[in-house]
Amino acid sequence: MSLDTPIAKPHDRLRDALDEDLTAVNVLIRDRMASEHAPRIPEVTAHLVEAGGKRIRPMLTLAAARLCGYDGDAHVKLAATVEFIHTATLLHDDVVDESSKRRGRPTANLLWDNKSSILVGDYLFARAFQLMVETESLQVLDILSNAAATIAEGEVLQLSAAMNIETTEATYLQVIRGKTAALFEAACEVGGVIADRDDSIVKALASYGDGLGIAFQMADDLLDWGGTSGAIGKNIGDDFRERKLTLPVIRAIAAADANERAFWARTIGKGDQRDGDLDTALGLLGRHGTLEQTRVVANGYADQAKAALGALPDHPLRDMMHDLADYVVERLN
Repeated sequence: MSLDTPIAKPHDRLRDALDEDLTAVNVLIRDRMASEHAPRIPEVTAHLVEAGGKRIRPMLTLAAARLCGYDGDAHVKLAATVEFIHTATLLHDDVVDESSKRRGRPTANLLWDNKSSILVGDYLFARAFQLMVETESLQVLDILSNAAATIAEGEVLQLSAAMNIETTEATYLQVIRGKTAALFEAACEVGGVIADRDDSIVKALASYGDGLGIAFQMADDLLDWGGTSGAIGKNIGDDFRERKLTLPVIRAIAAADANERAFWARTIGKGDQRDGDLDTALGLLGRHGTLEQTRVVANGYADQAKAALGALPDHPLRDMMHDLADYVVERLN
């Protein structure tokens, strides 16, 4: 290989290794997002599903099942289920956050309207539950239905924590465990369950998904402060404008002097944001080193994910999952 040859990213290597399964997942997704009576459903869904997302969550389900030796087809239904749940939450989130950009494209609520986004999201949740039932596994249904409830709970918690400069790190962690890590964890866990592996394997997969999901969300929160718009698929500083309390801000507020605290109370607490405030906020995060601190915490959760893989069978897919845990935080470099 030439030194100039680009090295494939872990999620690209996973996609290539799971190509046949992913093709089946995509066929199933297109089939189940169809609607005989409401053509807007496939229009709205296709806008987001086919917008170039990496499909990391469904790939985790497929990879977990395959490395556990599963040779049936229920993992395809579970992967589609996970993608439907994820897509439904994105449709709802963009309405709640009044977002205008997702995966580098205008959001569905901007192109259609809020009502369409909410109702199509509801339709996808219903489709997800139909697919779960088709696997004929009560344990799978238990795991994924609990994840769906936890995601909704995390979003509501974030709503109440937003704009509140008293929000703690514990609350932030609970929010991201709910809105992001819960689905990563469930996506991995059901792969082991459908393969009928013992509890130690299933718990290891769950721990991997939890650590990966938290690291992934913390990395996204950091990128919001310093990534490129193209890299994160949204506008830089969106979290600041939406007055979300992420870990860099929570730690900066905890270390703030009186003047700095007054700045956060005005911009986050009251929503009185003026020209230059984003630059001031970035300066305060830099002064207190909270961006680097968050990077260290995110790396710790990636390490948790990698450590959990030690209980899993030796398999090329396990190596790719290990590299994926590194990659989600290496995006910050």
